[in-house]
This record gives sequence, C-alpha cells and structure tokens, in this order.
Amino acid sequence: MSDREAPESGSGERAPGWIELALAIIMALAAVGTAWAGFQSAKWGGVQANSYAQASASRIESSKAAAQAGQQRLTDVISFTSWLNALQAEIAQDPSVRPDGSYTPDPDELSGFLYSRFRDEFRPAMEAWLETRPLVSPDAPGTPFEMDEYRLDADQRAADLVTGAEDLSAEARQANQRSDNYVLTAVALALSLFFAGVATRVRRLRTKKLLIVLSAVTLAGSALVLALSPVTI
Repeated sequence: MSDREAPESGSGERAPGWIELALAIIMALAAVGTAWAGFQSAKWGGVQANSYAQASASRIESSKAAAQAGQQRLTDVISFTSWLNALQAEIAQDPSVRPDGSYTPDPDELSGFLYSRFRDEFRPAMEAWLETRPLVSPDAPGTPFEMDEYRLDADQRAADLVTGAEDLSAEARQANQRSDNYVLTAVALALSLFFAGVATRVRRLRTKKLLIVLSAVTLAGSALVLALSPVTI
C-alpha cells in the first residue's frame, strides 16, 4: 500500500463534514439561548425592582394608616374619659337618677352632649358596653375598648397593606431567584459555546468528537432548563 492510500491518523485526521455542521448548529443554538437567558434575566430583574418598590410604597401607606388609627384611638380615649368624668359628676350630684345602671343620653346634660360627639366607629362599641350595665355590674368590661365591636378601619387597612407588602416582597424574592437561574443557564450555555469553540480548533478527531458531545450535552441541559423556566415579557 502506497503512502497516498494510507488513512490519515493522529493530528492529521480530517473531520467529516457532519461534525463541522453539528458544531455550527450547536454554536448558533447556544448563542440564541444565551441571548434569551440574558433577556429573561434582565426582565425578571425589572420585576424584582418593581415589586420591591411597590412593597416599600405599601409599607409607607401602612405606617400612615397605623398612625391614623393611633390618632383615632387617642381621640376615642379622650372622648370616653371626658364623658365618664361628666357622668360621674352627674351621678354624684344625684345618685338616684340611674339606680339600675342604665344610661340614656340627655342632650341637656354634659355627658349627653359629649356622647353625641363620639366618632361613628366608636359608637357601636360604646353602645355594646353600656348594654353590659358597667355602672353597676362587676362582670362588665372595664372600658368599651375591650369590646369586640371596637374596630378601626385604619387598623384593618394598615394590616392589609402590611400583608400586601409581604406578598410583594415574596414576589420580588421569587423574581430575583428566577433572574439568578437565567444567569446560571447563560453561564452553562457559555460553557457549551466554549466546548464548541475549542472543538473547532482541535485537529485530533477523537478529541473533537468528545468536545462536541460535551457541548451538545451542556446545550441540551440548558435548553431543558430554559423550556421549563417561567417567562416574562
């Protein structure tokens, strides 16, 4: 057999055409996948920033609502204390007026005047408290603020805003994790590109095939992750 008929071996092996085509396809797909992963990572980063901003705004509104509730509660306490002092003065002046512990507001009396000035949110608790005959019953709650009827809308609004802020923070953390996952996928795709790029420079056929396999496996795994990852536009 002449030297021209001997098969090429070692570093002189020539890669079949399908290998070059496979490398070109792998590199193209890896490049597209890297671009998509980068795009999605940036988008999820935007979702994270927006969610954190909304959570911060919600917490600020919650603080305002809590402060409003505190002011309303203080107003109710002062109003109740003033009413109670006026009622005690009236009872001390004439104890026979309310022998059974009941109370009916009298607009001609100071207590009746103060009673009519109670806030609308406070009035149901006050009425429920008076039904327990607190003036004579030792089992009655000490103040109307202990009654279940005493509720402030501002308190509930503050609690709802805090819950909403926590939900938004959870969404932001989830978006951050998804962004990180896309970054890691982009790194894996870059590794696939690296293997493919090295394969184009290697002349030994066996090594070239090994690098192609590594590149293809890395690309396939990254593609699967991308396919299963949530998408935002």
